[in-house]
Amino acid sequence: MPRRTKSPSDAKEHLADLQQLLTDFAAELDKPELRDRVRALVPSFAKIRKLGISLMPELSHAGARDRILAYLQKYPLTVIDGDELMVVSGIGEWARRVRELRVEFGWLINSGATFKDMADELALTDGISSLSGLKKTLGMDPRQMKPSQYVLLTTEQDREAALRWNILNEIRKSKISVKDKILRFLRASVGKPVIGEELRYLASDRSEWPRRVRELRTEEGWPVASQQSGRPDLGVGVYVLERDEQAEPHDRNIPDPVRVEVLQRDKFACRVCGWTRDMASPDDPRRFLELHHIRGHKDRGTNTTDNLITICNVHHDEVHRSKEAAARVAAIPL
Repeated sequence: MPRRTKSPSDAKEHLADLQQLLTDFAAELDKPELRDRVRALVPSFAKIRKLGISLMPELSHAGARDRILAYLQKYPLTVIDGDELMVVSGIGEWARRVRELRVEFGWLINSGATFKDMADELALTDGISSLSGLKKTLGMDPRQMKPSQYVLLTTEQDREAALRWNILNEIRKSKISVKDKILRFLRASVGKPVIGEELRYLASDRSEWPRRVRELRTEEGWPVASQQSGRPDLGVGVYVLERDEQAEPHDRNIPDPVRVEVLQRDKFACRVCGWTRDMASPDDPRRFLELHHIRGHKDRGTNTTDNLITICNVHHDEVHRSKEAAARVAAIPL
């Protein structure tokens, strides 16, 4: 026989019981023995757990992990305190259940520690203004977040996450630098979103991982994209290695603010054919957008907005093969 679904009235019943327990406990305060007072308070804690569980009546008889997930799904892209998850889960090991949701079940959940690392790096390298988008999305300054706070990045489940975490564990054991670990993992996940929590884990929870990701993109030319680097379609705290190929040396030093400004100016579309990432399909060779130097470095071209234009990978290849194609692109008004 299936258990009945709890109703909101159950919460009121648990509250009444808790109030009575606390009223009765007042008499215990006069007892001299500490253990007697402690043991008299235990039923109140048990009742608080039941009260917390009853706040989600449709899941009162589900597992703690299901209640945590349902609560996070109700408030995606919202900073949730661990104490909230403790209340709705009704268990002391709620943090383990969050990890299970992330590692075993593929829910993209970043911790406050991960967001703080990201924010510290942005503030250090790009200035306070670069934090505005992250701050607006989270509704708070990420530099003030606590490790026990969490954000569900998307309500879509990533069913390959368990496999990725197996790969993560193997790479984490490697006797190589943090940057090399991150690159190895990204190259094993080309075109697939990974979250900061995974990269932080690779770095053994050290805060250097955002700097290493930035170095891979800006110094070594690996096309690691994020929302802050000009991919608004990516969720906050999500990264993608767009292709397993380094950029040419002369294209590696475009500052992120310049890159974002050019993409925004060109409306995130190829200026030759109008292709955008939303139009990607398996049978279309256009896979990503690139910034093309109208005047090349060999001709003293600069990494500035008036010398850069957004084109798709197909037309970028054509421009570098054909002087005629290059001339057509150079004639496009910015």
